[in-house]
Amino acid sequence: MQRRKFLQQSMIAGAGVLVEKRTFAGTSDIKSGSAVVGQDRNAIAGSGDGTAGAAGGTIGADGFPVMRIPAAQRKFKSEAVEKIIREVRENIGNKELGWLFENCYPNTLDTTVNFELINGKPDTYVITGDIDAMWLRDSSAQVWPYLSLCKQDKDLQQLIKGVIHRQVICILRDPYANAFYKDPNKISEWKATDVTDMKPGIHERKWEIDSLCYPIRLAHGYWETTGDTSPFDADWLMAMGKVLQTFKEQQRKDGHGPYTFQRRSQYATDSIPMGGYGYPTKKVGLIHSMFRASDDATIFPFLIPDNLFALSSLRNLRTMLQALSIGKELDGPAFALETDLVNALNEHAIVTHPVYGEVFVYEADGFGNHTLMDDANVPSLLALPYVQSKLFTGDLSVLNADKRGYTVYQNTRRMLWSEANPFFFKGSAGEGIGGPHVGLDMIWPLSIIIRGLTSHDSQEVAACLKQLQHSHAGTGFMHESFHKDDVSKYTRKWFAWANTLFGEFVLKVYRENPALLS
Repeated sequence: MQRRKFLQQSMIAGAGVLVEKRTFAGTSDIKSGSAVVGQDRNAIAGSGDGTAGAAGGTIGADGFPVMRIPAAQRKFKSEAVEKIIREVRENIGNKELGWLFENCYPNTLDTTVNFELINGKPDTYVITGDIDAMWLRDSSAQVWPYLSLCKQDKDLQQLIKGVIHRQVICILRDPYANAFYKDPNKISEWKATDVTDMKPGIHERKWEIDSLCYPIRLAHGYWETTGDTSPFDADWLMAMGKVLQTFKEQQRKDGHGPYTFQRRSQYATDSIPMGGYGYPTKKVGLIHSMFRASDDATIFPFLIPDNLFALSSLRNLRTMLQALSIGKELDGPAFALETDLVNALNEHAIVTHPVYGEVFVYEADGFGNHTLMDDANVPSLLALPYVQSKLFTGDLSVLNADKRGYTVYQNTRRMLWSEANPFFFKGSAGEGIGGPHVGLDMIWPLSIIIRGLTSHDSQEVAACLKQLQHSHAGTGFMHESFHKDDVSKYTRKWFAWANTLFGEFVLKVYRENPALLS
């Protein structure tokens, strides 16, 4: 299915199972969800997606339906993942959260990975769920929650190593693309509508800074966790060189650069104005991003969460290059980019809000124009502590309480979770952040999960867990979004990123504050 295709159809087929005599926290009965129509342009999973109803409504020993696909049909099995699922389910008092954890945490491994050896190298192709394409962002985010288990499971380590190798192939194919096919000769359906340099093997060519940041984050996290340096070969260094070249091109100090994008579409957020280059900017050293992490077009091209993510990624990359004594020719260009970003972000990323004080803006143009908002997709302003590297300790660090960035982030966080954010929605079914991708009044569970993952307040964490427990509408899985007044109106029943990230959240709470799961 297409990521942006608007399906005006019911989700009744395969959307859930009817379970008698069982009431869940968020539903009076388990019933099928219905598609949200009118504003939703996203793919909505139908039957045969490997999630709800997969086990035919079999009831488990604890009275909850078995929702994972049968073991024989799972794409990959990790002994470490299965062990932690058993441990969490046995030791927490909230059995519904335990059931959701068992469904969601392994969803990426169960349903979205294709692992093999190619020329002696592990190779892992990761789809998002209901779309047969690999996003650099999503694939990184989907396997990140398993990193902590790699030392216990060498097969799992090989799988993640395979993701790094596959991402190298993708970046070398086209560093401006956001999503790829495994088949290098496959032609995208978007080729008929997109005015850009679409090559075979590319699903979509939307330039998003975070598409090149996430592979660095994953590579650094893998190396830091396992100590394995074997993925960081000549091909990886070549890909990192492409990353730096692309970042520099998109600073646009020497002209517009090679990338343009326009799409013949009725949706303004699917195309880029001004001949495919975006609205004018003052060239201040920030990197232009034509699209957000939601795959929606930016308004002002300096997307601040992505530029902050790039700053953090460059620090991670330079740390690896220096520690491994490789790619010495890349260190200088990476440092120059890092310096530009620090200076420009200090000047253009922060404004004074009349209520909340100094806050991060979402987008800027270098002329003084900016947007005050957030989008649920990650990186977001809300997610800055989640994606920022601990290695970055400069004034813009949001992790160090003695830095300016920390105070600015806390102010921003309060602003974002309020009506001051035009994409904050609150209703009878919950509250959270959405975005233009699926329209007004649609809350993304990603935002609730990120709020919980970045919180130091146990009451706030507990509130996030409760909301998520109430949001699944009887399917046993997280969704892309749900209506603020009715969780049964949701989009994308099979969205592996949200599922696995929810699992990461529950596991973090289990390890740090298990009483909240009682």
